[in-house]
Amino acid sequence: MSQDIVSDALNMIRNAKRARRDSVKINRISNLLIEVLKIMKEKEAIKKYKIDSKEKSIEVTFGDFTECRAIKPRFTADKTQIEKYRRRYLPARNLGTIIISTNKGLMTHEEAFAEGIGGILVAYFY
Repeated sequence: MSQDIVSDALNMIRNAKRARRDSVKINRISNLLIEVLKIMKEKEAIKKYKIDSKEKSIEVTFGDFTECRAIKPRFTADKTQIEKYRRRYLPARNLGTIIISTNKGLMTHEEAFAEGIGGILVAYFY
């Protein structure tokens, strides 16, 4: 396993989805991963996630998504560059979400563009 918990978790989710499983148990958690899962749940990419604090794991049940990946290296993007990265990582204009870490917390690329702030690209899914 690598040192990037978010990347490892998204790879586990993507591989389990390809293997036609309904859920996956992730054995390493972080606050950043929990925030990413919250955004994915809001966008209905996952149905639910359950945090087990005793075992320090998360059980994730899949929703409707095709691809989810961490963005490596984590590029910094100001408000003018968000559109460039959206075209680079997402397959179509109204399809998918890029998660950006801003000084106001994690948010989607649409929210960051509307507020006129940039940040660090963390992950994307569609």
